[in-house]
Amino acid sequence: MIHRNLKSCLDDLERTRQLVRIDTLVDPCLEAGAIQRRVFRAGGPALLFTNVKGSRFPMAANIFGTLERTKFIFRSTLRRVEAMLAAKADPPAVLKRPRLWPAVALGGWHTLPKTVRDGPVLARKTAVSQLPQLVSWPGDGGAYVTLPLVYTESPSRPGLMGSNLGMYRIQLSGNAFEQDREVGLHYQIHRGIGYHHAEAIARGQALPVNIFVGGPPAMTLAAIMPLPEGMAEILFAGALAGHRIPMVKMPGQLPILAEADFCIRGRIDPRAQKPEGPFGDHLGYYSLVHDFPVMRVEEVLHREDAVWPFTTVGRPPQEDTMFGAFIHELTADLVPQVFGGVHEVHAVDAAGVHPLLLAVGSERYVPYAGERQPQELITNGMSLLGNTQTSLSKYVVLAARQDNPALSCHNVPAFFHHVLERLDLSRDLHFITRTTMDTLDYSGISLNQGSKALWAAAGNPKRAMATRLPDGLPLPDGFHSPRLFAPGILILSGPPHGQPRDTQDPAMDGLCRVLEQATGLDGFPLIVVADDADFAASSWDNFLWVTFTRSDPATDIYGLGAFTRCKHWGCRAVVVDARLKTYHAPPLQDVPEIEKKVDELALPGRPLYGIF
Repeated sequence: MIHRNLKSCLDDLERTRQLVRIDTLVDPCLEAGAIQRRVFRAGGPALLFTNVKGSRFPMAANIFGTLERTKFIFRSTLRRVEAMLAAKADPPAVLKRPRLWPAVALGGWHTLPKTVRDGPVLARKTAVSQLPQLVSWPGDGGAYVTLPLVYTESPSRPGLMGSNLGMYRIQLSGNAFEQDREVGLHYQIHRGIGYHHAEAIARGQALPVNIFVGGPPAMTLAAIMPLPEGMAEILFAGALAGHRIPMVKMPGQLPILAEADFCIRGRIDPRAQKPEGPFGDHLGYYSLVHDFPVMRVEEVLHREDAVWPFTTVGRPPQEDTMFGAFIHELTADLVPQVFGGVHEVHAVDAAGVHPLLLAVGSERYVPYAGERQPQELITNGMSLLGNTQTSLSKYVVLAARQDNPALSCHNVPAFFHHVLERLDLSRDLHFITRTTMDTLDYSGISLNQGSKALWAAAGNPKRAMATRLPDGLPLPDGFHSPRLFAPGILILSGPPHGQPRDTQDPAMDGLCRVLEQATGLDGFPLIVVADDADFAASSWDNFLWVTFTRSDPATDIYGLGAFTRCKHWGCRAVVVDARLKTYHAPPLQDVPEIEKKVDELALPGRPLYGIF
């Protein structure tokens, strides 16, 4: 089944009983997002809201809510795309398999966009204020677009081949934006639109922008695909869609996605900025108010049967978790080609994706040595920090394939056990300080700035991992409730954090001094201090989220027996301060009154009965 637009996809899902219509009046402010989150958590169907408060446009959600449904949507083209990526990963192997040649050739033909004179999206016009005003969390600063397809072209190299298609937050209302005339455009660091914006600023020109909503489902996946710089996302979209993407070209304007449900056209004036936010983000916290580019709206176009697709951005797992899983399956074989010596990577969704990257690499630099130690692994880590979206990673943890060929970084508990068992904490911890970091990560020393840590483990085990807490563990005032989370990992509750940004906490130094005198800690290479040890120790998802979203390596890592020698820092046990800091953004929380409304929709006779 080839889906040329969103309606085709929704009809297909409804026909195969993978979509539920909700005809009850639903408020896009808080209620729609809460419904989508609950249905996603239950592994439920796609949703079509036909009665949206304050807007005449229906809304669709949870379209990609399961990996199985995502594969179903692209079932007619997946084999071709896999063949194309296999050809990219190992061309000689594909040459030896003639049966793949037609799929590769047809997929290659579909990558070429098609210029057309007209399209359904040009049928009608509306205003920004008439669009569904989705507000996902109670602290959000207004309504925003959660699945936008933001299209720009290089001012110096205009045309589809020099285009960028990205998913950047678009604020529709709130703050100081002029209603119907302005929208906020929040793009994070290291995004393709930034290069186009920089060119426009250098030329003193406004940057034309088209924001598509809806359209072929392949465009949504293409907008978040981690493609090499300079490769247009719309090329991948055509291959995944199974047809050449039609683009309406009109004189003096950016091309318009012909089958989009909506298109917001406008321009960013050079250096024009206004406060944007706050909004719930994919780390599970609010991103706060900051100045970001503001786009002047020229017109809002839509098709006759337009549907507004949306999702929720929040603490993982969310619907975008399925995007990541789908993309990983497609691109896993490309990893060694992009990162020499790296066999497998895992940007850990439970930790917010960018805060934690696990990898299995090679350690072949000195094969004749009696004991392997991290050398090539460090090169691998630097490569990961220097390319594509992995460069935004905050903690990069690597293991050597030679130590266990069966090791996978997707088995997180086993991977951590393997690494912590082998880390030489006096040698294998490496820091990069005062560097760029993810815009949405508030653990650093300022917006877009913080530190990175590289943990590389190779060779024989260095310690036996503790499986029980030591008796009578001494703790200074304010620290309590020690919990054995996993072999070798100890979690403590600590006092509330009270220090300013870019400052270490003397209380943590005091904890380290006390623990240095304790007995029975030799089998604990990792100690984590949290606000609530019971919460952090209750699951791997909680442990990963708390530990890696609430800490900046340079600021928040302490150590038992810590030392600095020739600017290298080491210790005998790592202590991570994973408490919420005074300068952190607040975590996201559901609204009890809204959750009660969602519960009512699951009662007998109501549209969500039997789903959760």
